[in-house]
Amino acid sequence: MSTKYNPTDVEKGQYQQWLDEGLFKPSGDKKAKPYSIVLPPPNVTGKLHLGHAWDTTLQDMIIRQKRMQGFDTLWVPGMDHAGIATQAKVEARLREQGISRYDLGREKFVDTVWEWKDEYARTIHAQWAKMGLSLDYGHERFTLDEGLSKAVTKVFVDMYNKGLIYRGEYIINWDPQARTALSDIEVIHKDDQGAFYHVKYPFADKDVAYNGQHYIEIATTRPETMMGDVAVAVHPSDERYKELVGKEVIVPLVNRAVPIIADQYVDPEFGTGMVKITPAHDPNDFQVGNRHNLERINTMNDDATMNEKAGKYNGMDRFEARKAIVKDLQDQDLMIKIDPVVHSVGHSERTGVQVESRLSTQWFVKMKPLADMALKNQETDDKVNFVPERFEGTFDHWMENIHDWVISRQLWWGHQIPAWYNKQTGETYVGEKAPADIENWEQDPDVLDTWFSSALWPFSTMGWPDVESQDYKRYFPTNTLVTGYDIIFFWVSRMIFQSLNFTGERPFKDVLLHGLIRDEQGRKMSKSLGNGIDPMDVIEKYGADALRWFLSTGTTPGQDLRFSYDKMDAAWNFINKIWNASRYVIMNLDGIDKPELPAKSEWQLSDKWILGRLNETVNHVTREFDKYNFGEAGRALYDFIWNDFCDWYIEMSKATLTGDNEQQKRNTQNVLAYVLDQTLRLLHPIMPFVTEKVWLSMPHVGKSLVVADYPVDHPEFNDDVAQKDMKTLIELIKAVRNIRSEANAPMSSPINLLVQTDSDSVVTVLNENRDYVDRFCHTEKIEIGNDLTIPTLSLSSVISDATIYIPLEELVNLDDEMKRLDKEAKKYESEVTRAKKKLGNPKFVDNAPESVVTEQQNKLADYEAKLSATNERLAEIKAQRS
Repeated sequence: MSTKYNPTDVEKGQYQQWLDEGLFKPSGDKKAKPYSIVLPPPNVTGKLHLGHAWDTTLQDMIIRQKRMQGFDTLWVPGMDHAGIATQAKVEARLREQGISRYDLGREKFVDTVWEWKDEYARTIHAQWAKMGLSLDYGHERFTLDEGLSKAVTKVFVDMYNKGLIYRGEYIINWDPQARTALSDIEVIHKDDQGAFYHVKYPFADKDVAYNGQHYIEIATTRPETMMGDVAVAVHPSDERYKELVGKEVIVPLVNRAVPIIADQYVDPEFGTGMVKITPAHDPNDFQVGNRHNLERINTMNDDATMNEKAGKYNGMDRFEARKAIVKDLQDQDLMIKIDPVVHSVGHSERTGVQVESRLSTQWFVKMKPLADMALKNQETDDKVNFVPERFEGTFDHWMENIHDWVISRQLWWGHQIPAWYNKQTGETYVGEKAPADIENWEQDPDVLDTWFSSALWPFSTMGWPDVESQDYKRYFPTNTLVTGYDIIFFWVSRMIFQSLNFTGERPFKDVLLHGLIRDEQGRKMSKSLGNGIDPMDVIEKYGADALRWFLSTGTTPGQDLRFSYDKMDAAWNFINKIWNASRYVIMNLDGIDKPELPAKSEWQLSDKWILGRLNETVNHVTREFDKYNFGEAGRALYDFIWNDFCDWYIEMSKATLTGDNEQQKRNTQNVLAYVLDQTLRLLHPIMPFVTEKVWLSMPHVGKSLVVADYPVDHPEFNDDVAQKDMKTLIELIKAVRNIRSEANAPMSSPINLLVQTDSDSVVTVLNENRDYVDRFCHTEKIEIGNDLTIPTLSLSSVISDATIYIPLEELVNLDDEMKRLDKEAKKYESEVTRAKKKLGNPKFVDNAPESVVTEQQNKLADYEAKLSATNERLAEIKAQRS
């Protein structure tokens, strides 16, 4: 082993070796309990980001531990075709070449997207390998695979036949750049600068007036939709307008008479209490229009340009039309005023453009019966367990307030809807296969929302709808889903109701939800901020194991995680500590062919203690893994490895390994090997590369850590007396070191140590472990008992059941110490004088920032405290010497 941890050398070729040996495949042991995870399929839109690295690391840790614990594990990899997101990426690339999808036609365009998919699938595979993910590639799936497409078609047809899928004309969210419908959760609301335009709507009957005016005042943020106005509404109980209901007003610029109607939708407290009704361009207006049987006038094309129903504004972009309409209203004295306003406006999650509410014929899923079924299941023992539990409330709230789901998308990349329309009769046919007389039918050109297919992922990847599939029968329902809390609505909820609907079972037992990765300032990583970090760059510098350690131990379930290079440095340092400790152990295993613990009767105190601490750590880590508290598991491992094993047991072992007792030497070698072996097994799920490299360097360990047994509880290792005795020994050594530090006395100077105690156990443990005390405290003489003569001039420290004393003269030359203290006192006096002078200067106090003045006051207090302590110490020495 090299003298320094080099992640590039450690990781090189290891992943391929695991694949070649088939170590990630299910064990095939039918007696073993199955354990399965499906990977949340990344979109084939680009490279994986840090969020993916976090998500997959947690899954890999779980599956690696379960594999080592003897479960028959299956971790299914796969990718999502990501309809609108991938199509948007490919169309952007085509635009750079000066062409559009329409230039290519549907078939050639889809071929182009497949080429994109293959390109990025290769990239994602390489990234999975870099991360060390123990995926079973023999089970890899893609959401447009033939098998998954069969499942999607069956689900659509079955839901249609049950009345859960229907087609209708509704107001939907429309992305005018991608030219497709969007579901509610694909719309991101942002604050935009806009305005309230207060417009005159004249009465059709010139004899009618309100408040002395022959018009009413209507405020709108979207004057470009006025061409589609079909009514003005007031609240039925609004006394101000009761006499106006039934009257007509003229829509400005259109000169169309529309009625004033009464509807509960109107908020009489907002604005004037009168609103224009545009059923084809607003979801609430659409509902009002349905209640009053109003006409729907769609004034926009699918690219958000105005159509022929917009009159003179036909062909204009929606925002250009807004400017033209506002100018015309002003020119015709129809604009009362314009009030600037910042308001929340919907934008497409994928393309970023402002979303339009647009009247359109789409396919929908009727959600209420499915949501009710999912909510009811959460009241049973077969519920999905949310971790953290608070997110179940988020899920319930979403399901209780859910709207019907628009599932059709006006795209070419995706699962084409299995519906055909008769060219002569207009009849609709929905089926798993095309109509026999296909020449008389035309298939619906739309595709299904990406989430429709990914909602089936836990069971479609297992072979469903073939319920006799061996994978489906053995590995479904899956055990744990790991994903971000930001897609509870998009994905988690949909998997739950689709699984219950089609399999009668929950899709997974637990769903572990993590947060978002943010930068060091707590900001979300984004291209616009330029704060994104490529996980492959991090791995290049620090290694995959360091990144995995940081990601897995940096936060608690459900919380966001701040990326930090300082923490990456700390992760690398920890692994380097493990590497050096391992190197020490392996270098000292000469003559050990097969490590084997010595008989318990031969264990020294340090052996009993480290094996007991190991057992505590095994139980602690296993318990925290079971609760998905990986941060706590990491802290337990860190504390055991760095403090107990490296700082204490390894240091103590040096005395034995360099001694003359060959039997004790052999025993210590075996204990070192055993503890390192078990520690590597505990660490392996988190740090697979470095642990494998070290483990395979040990004598006769086995094939691979990937399939080695995970550590288990050994009650025979528990020894409370040994733990207490070792605690006493460590306390003593630490106390001596602290005293030396306080007195500025080097470890090289021997001391006389006095331990005053009336505890027989303290006396025994210190006498039986004098070698350790001498080695770590550099003692020349030790006195232990309850009737000791303590020198007046001593430094002391209290430990459990004892007080230790070290004569000061043994630590330092008192003359030299007095000179040193006198010099220190003068230095502090100078600093106190300087600080007081600065704070006594009115110009400084009055003009300097408050924080600077406070800092100076804090410095003064600190210097005064140090001066006082130094003078007290100096006086004490002088008094004792006089």
